[in-house]
Amino acid sequence: MVGPERPQYVLFGSSIVQFSFSNGGWGASLADLYARKADIILRGYSGWNSRGALEVLEKVFPKQSLSDCTRVIFLSAPPVNEEKIRESFSGKFQDIRRTNHACHVYSEACLELCREMNVKAVDLWTAIQKRDDWATACFTDGIHFSSEGSKIVVEEISRVLKEADWEPSLYWESMPTEFGEDSPC
Repeated sequence: MVGPERPQYVLFGSSIVQFSFSNGGWGASLADLYARKADIILRGYSGWNSRGALEVLEKVFPKQSLSDCTRVIFLSAPPVNEEKIRESFSGKFQDIRRTNHACHVYSEACLELCREMNVKAVDLWTAIQKRDDWATACFTDGIHFSSEGSKIVVEEISRVLKEADWEPSLYWESMPTEFGEDSPC
């Protein structure tokens, strides 16, 4: 353990999370925002889906390690660029099943569950599509975020953190800076 202690933000999920530190990704942007305030920990697993994530959830987040201060923010499924997916993955997969319709249905079901469970959520499905050119500007391959798509993810996560009534606040501007005084040198 490296000290002093500070909050940890664990990014957990599929390749969308795994690639979040690449090419101006949203994970790297969060790490930059939270420098000297919180540790951003990456637990992204390329090729995984929700079913696979549930199977290892207890190993990644052992219950005995959780505290009363543990907070969860769910990121919904974003839209996808189906044409770009076919271009990018046609040689890798025989049957490409990811469609905007399926992503929308899944996103809505998960967001409804978050409301029922009082879990904070980011509606990426809606947020990404606010941009007129979302299909071409927000993805590298139709699924994974470009730097432009990542900016939207960071804005939405920041908005949820700023609006949350958590004490202490986990919004970066409200958090103390580790060794915030001027350099002793």
